[in-house]
This record gives sequence, structure tokens and C-alpha cells, in this order.
Amino acid sequence: MTLRRVRRRFSAERIERSVSRILRDNVLCSISTVAPENRAHINTAYFAFSPDLVLYFLSDPASRHCRNLQRNPSIAMTVFDSTQTWGGRDRGLQLFGSCRRTVGARTMEAERVYAKRFRAYAMWMQGTDRVERRQAARLRSYGFFRFAPSKVKVFDEQELGAGVFVVARVRRDLDAKGSQKAVSLRWQSTEVLVP
Repeated sequence: MTLRRVRRRFSAERIERSVSRILRDNVLCSISTVAPENRAHINTAYFAFSPDLVLYFLSDPASRHCRNLQRNPSIAMTVFDSTQTWGGRDRGLQLFGSCRRTVGARTMEAERVYAKRFRAYAMWMQGTDRVERRQAARLRSYGFFRFAPSKVKVFDEQELGAGVFVVARVRRDLDAKGSQKAVSLRWQSTEVLVP
């Protein structure tokens, strides 16, 4: 089987609906970073996301993937349900862009988004018993990382059709002060898997 580009366009609303559903229904991602000597490295992490398509993960800054990001912020991420069966109506995302450790107000935003998605994290950080306080101490040594993708490749057979991959650019509109006011996905290309 090969991939062939076709002229089938998809609306931003349809792409955004698919991306939102896939992010909402999954909690784990695979993170690919660039290691020294341009070698690939992959890691799995829990992620949270904001409505403006910013993904956050919590990780040990001394880990290989975090050290890789410090040297080179280039990242590729996949999100999918690993219990899908071959031949079903599969779906998943590939996201591309840059990722950096959060600082200041962005760390507070990351923690808010992460705690909203993962209640156990929020409880541990409140530290009401000895076990939670110990867990919170360990988590405080970790850092939040912020990934605002610039490109998304969507595979959602239920929404987009069998064997269809839609590539979209992420457009982030800024207000006069340089703050993000809106995000949209703009169709770029469609590829179809053909026998």
C-alpha cells in the first residue's frame, strides 16, 4: 500500500472536531526528540491540553528527552488509543513543532490544565496524607513542558474516511499586545492509502 495525495479538502471545523475528540479520549502520548548526533529518541508521557491546542506534559528535567529538548526544541508527538484493532475505524494524531519547559505564568497555566485533567495529580499536590506529600515532593522536582504544535496530521476513519490522512497547519492569531487570541487548523493536504 502507498499514500497518494488527493485534492479532497476538509473544513477547519471538521478537522478541529476530530483533533479535539482524539485529544479528549486519550491521555498518553509518544514524544520524539532529537538526541545528540541527530539520533532519534522516544518517550511516553501523560499529557493535558488547552482549548487553544497547547499540550503539556510533566517530566524530569534530567531525563534524556528533556535534555534533548533543551538542546533542540524540535518535537514530534503521537496520540492514539493503543487498544484499537487492525481493520477497525482507527484514529490518531501526529503533531509537529517546538516544545520548551515552562516558566513563570506559563507554569501556573500548565499546572492548572494538568490538574484539571488528572485529579490524582491535584490531590497529591495538596498533600493531605504522608503518601500524597511524598508523591508531591517528587513531582515538584519535575517540570512542565509546553508544546504548541505548528502542524497536525489527522487519521480519523470515522470522521474523515477510511485510509485518509489530513495534514493541517495550526494558525495562531495574536492580538495587538502579542497574546494569542485564537487558534484554527487550516487544511494543507490530504493523503489516501491505496493498495
